[in-house]
Amino acid sequence: MKGVDNMGKDLRGKELGTGLSQREDGLYVGRYTNKYGKRVQKVLPKLKEVRQWLADAQYTDEHSNIDFPDAMTVNSWFEYWISVKKRTVRPNTVRNYTERYQRNIEPVIGNKTLGSVNTIHCQTIMNRMADEGYRTTTIYQTRIALYNMLDYAYQNDVIRKNPCNKMVKSDIGKQSTKKQALTIGQQKEFCKAIVGTAYEYQYRFLMQTGLRTGELVGLKWSDVDLENRTLTINRSMEYRHSVKVWRIGEPKSKSGYRTIPLTDEAVEILKLQKQKNRSYKVVPMEWSEFVFLCRKGTPVKNSTYDTMLFKICDNARIPRFSMHVLRHTFATRCIEAGMKPKTLQTILGHSNIGITMNLYVHTTEEQKHKEIDQIASALKVI
Repeated sequence: MKGVDNMGKDLRGKELGTGLSQREDGLYVGRYTNKYGKRVQKVLPKLKEVRQWLADAQYTDEHSNIDFPDAMTVNSWFEYWISVKKRTVRPNTVRNYTERYQRNIEPVIGNKTLGSVNTIHCQTIMNRMADEGYRTTTIYQTRIALYNMLDYAYQNDVIRKNPCNKMVKSDIGKQSTKKQALTIGQQKEFCKAIVGTAYEYQYRFLMQTGLRTGELVGLKWSDVDLENRTLTINRSMEYRHSVKVWRIGEPKSKSGYRTIPLTDEAVEILKLQKQKNRSYKVVPMEWSEFVFLCRKGTPVKNSTYDTMLFKICDNARIPRFSMHVLRHTFATRCIEAGMKPKTLQTILGHSNIGITMNLYVHTTEEQKHKEIDQIASALKVI
């Protein structure tokens, strides 16, 4: 190469090491032949810089995966990574990863080469989301998707390190509104408001069992044991509007597989729902085994339950809430009635007790007054 003295020496003839040399203009050159047989070189003004570059480049080349070079685009890597995830995680998780990637990650780094993504790029994704008004919980979900995608590349020797490290902060968005259980008064008003509505039995059943919406939608008569008064959760089902199909999957976690004892009211609701299903003129064979059907003889779409809830709340002049609040309400009533948290954990299908206590059990003002009155005599020492 023009401008290079003897390979491995500087202008004064001092040995610099393999792959290092100094040009006549004083700049330093680092070069090596990569695993693909291509000669790679870099010219820098300082020997220390070019030596560091050469060491890093050779390490990356040696430890990278020949099938997935770090020169591939992030978009290409995502397509490979998500194809693996489709085999190993629940459909909901794949959907969430894909949504966060397409909406928030791809616009920032999608066209960059995988090996060029750094920590600043990762933080930029989070900062943009905060600027656009995203909630902290959504930004955190994006960080999880980004970290997992890049960590899979790191663990498979495609990149030298995961740039989505602990320096990348996601707690920078709008704070989420904490979901509160209905008070006993609100619950009574709600129960009055749903009498005679299309999904009365479904709403009442959630307040008796604490099921997730997808578990309610996917419930089959074969899961119901009226003789032993139990309900077994084996699946979750949701309607995917994007592709206009029903998706049946596993419960949220291994703990989601569970058997729930039924109250008298829950048993009565199931009997009423069975009568209702028999009154429908047409029930397609594919849906005949499902418990909660609409007048068309088909399951009710998950989002439809929330839409109807909002209308009921507006008509009854009750603050709007989502289906998940009914699950919160069930949990809170159970704790107020003296149920042990560990028992509630198994009924709700949580993997650990912390989720049960931190996310779903809300002490109402009435309960706080009730319990302080119960211990008042113990507190009185004079």
